[in-house]
Amino acid sequence: MNNLNANYERILEVLRKISKEQLLTYQRRQPKLSDLELVSLSLTAEFMGIDSENDLFRKLPEALSIKIERSVYNRRRRKLASSLDAIRLKLASNFNEFEDYFVVDSMPLEVCKLSRSSRSRICKEDAFAFPDKGYCAAQSSHYYGYKLHAVCSINGVFQSIDLSPASVHDINYLKDIKMQISNCTLIGDRGYLSAEIQLNLFESCNITLNTPRRSNQSNYKKQPFVFRKKRKRIETLFSQLCDQFMIRRNYAKSFEGFKTRILAKITALTTVQYINKFIFNRNINNIKISII
Repeated sequence: MNNLNANYERILEVLRKISKEQLLTYQRRQPKLSDLELVSLSLTAEFMGIDSENDLFRKLPEALSIKIERSVYNRRRRKLASSLDAIRLKLASNFNEFEDYFVVDSMPLEVCKLSRSSRSRICKEDAFAFPDKGYCAAQSSHYYGYKLHAVCSINGVFQSIDLSPASVHDINYLKDIKMQISNCTLIGDRGYLSAEIQLNLFESCNITLNTPRRSNQSNYKKQPFVFRKKRKRIETLFSQLCDQFMIRRNYAKSFEGFKTRILAKITALTTVQYINKFIFNRNINNIKISII
């Protein structure tokens, strides 16, 4: 896992299979480091746990370091965020195209300590993207930042992701998911319990929302064991993002930078899953493993 150049070549090989080289709208000539090569370098850094760009450029082999300067790399990477998400969706489609069951959940992403929230300027360049104070029921604590909403297959591949301020309730994410999946069963926890949303999802896109009921509700029935077991898959993915990909460590100052970091980490995870399945034919969720 310590061979940066070999990992980079492996990831670049995968991206070339599913994507075409293309210039950004503002580019008039081909840069020395192409867009696909830049994205591959970003994913390699995330896979290897290199979370600092200064550290990454200290470790870069000379063949790559002469092609791009660090500040240019940073700006171009943020401009490639939409292309990065398109790559993630193409990789995920190889797993999720015929899936009928998905799991939905959210996790907190803190941008700074709660005590500093009143004077913090992180991610506050645009009013629509301001972080906010929220409560995490799983950790029984308040925090300041964002909430990562995600839908994954029962095999553990992310299909849909989104960011919202921490104060936004989980149930609101289901209103935006109707354009991304349909004709399936969606498994969630009690945070997604809503008869109105459940009916709307079924009528609009044939999504069956299955959540555990509260014990004091009429016609209470325990959620089937198989659904409770499959719900743990997304919790395992969140743990892997926190452990190997250090998703809760934040060095970004702008929301665009923060969003790109989160997207790069999730795309790197999906890329490793693709390599495990289609190159080595091994367990896709074995993330702490060599890809060369």
